[in-house]
Amino acid sequence: MIETRAPGKLFIAGEYAVVEPGQPAVLIAVDRCITVRLTESEGAGRIHSSEYGQAPVVWRREDDGEHIIVDERPFDYVLSAISTVEELRSGRGASPRYFDLEISSELNDADGRKFGLGSSAAVTVATIAALDEFYRLGLTLTERFKLAVLATIAISTKASGGDLAASTFGGWIRYSSPDRAALHAHREAHGVVSAMSCSEWAGSSARRITPPNSLDLLVGWTGSPASTEHLVRRVHTPAPQKPRPLVSFAAESHTLVDDLVAAFDADDAESSLTTIRSVRALLQRLSDSTGSLIETEALYDLCEIAEAQGAAAKPSGAGGGDCGIALAHSHTEADTIRSGWEAAGIRPLDLDVHREEGEIDEF
Repeated sequence: MIETRAPGKLFIAGEYAVVEPGQPAVLIAVDRCITVRLTESEGAGRIHSSEYGQAPVVWRREDDGEHIIVDERPFDYVLSAISTVEELRSGRGASPRYFDLEISSELNDADGRKFGLGSSAAVTVATIAALDEFYRLGLTLTERFKLAVLATIAISTKASGGDLAASTFGGWIRYSSPDRAALHAHREAHGVVSAMSCSEWAGSSARRITPPNSLDLLVGWTGSPASTEHLVRRVHTPAPQKPRPLVSFAAESHTLVDDLVAAFDADDAESSLTTIRSVRALLQRLSDSTGSLIETEALYDLCEIAEAQGAAAKPSGAGGGDCGIALAHSHTEADTIRSGWEAAGIRPLDLDVHREEGEIDEF
């Protein structure tokens, strides 16, 4: 049996803007993971996961052995990851084999409600890691990341890939996105092997960063799920009756991400907090300009409770529910914030930053 794990993620800064090619964001990998267990099988492959209910998803190969057929195909990232790796495997001349996958998650609560920690990205990354080991492809972390991006944009070209980078590389990272529409078109025209090293990756990058030692990261969950894809679509394609999106948003977001990374690099806690507050204010202006609810009432309470203790806080990711984050000065301050969150019906999540996984090659 092969077992792989991939962590969830949280956005710290750069949400919404990062969906544009070359735009940066700051993310972390969290120490809650999705686990994929792979065992070889014969005749058919099965995917067992609570996401699919009690019965497994069953997949088979066409007569040529290369193409995957799925019984009652769901619109699913795991199957896209399998198909993408299978195309690479075929391109490298490795023989096809059947396998079963068993998927379990730490990214939900006891009732199965998702925390908004990037489960789709984590399961994609963990599945690719398992198949890399199964087929002995010898992929680097960056190659796994690229495969994860190609698998994900086969479903949605709006996905920035930031969550995939966090799940692949771990730790704190500054990430900028490639032109996913161009990547998708290249794969469609030339295949996965060519798309792994094509020029459409230009402008995309990931590098490790380290926040000030004096700051604690806190995460609160509102208990209200949000659809990232739906919210991003609303912001970037506003209806005629809504105001135009904030024209300067991408440029301002880029500057703030650079400011935050510079403050981190300088171990400057106060500048880091100031920048997080500015990122929150920018998201509020984006929300006002598009008519999309990014900072819900619960997320507003989360932020204000933290701010009252001298911390800096903001929604994480697309907002509209899910999680908010805060950077606090001390453990005492952090404990007070958590108590305030609990009193307001916000659940503090016991999360830490997932370890760094290895070297990040240039894209």
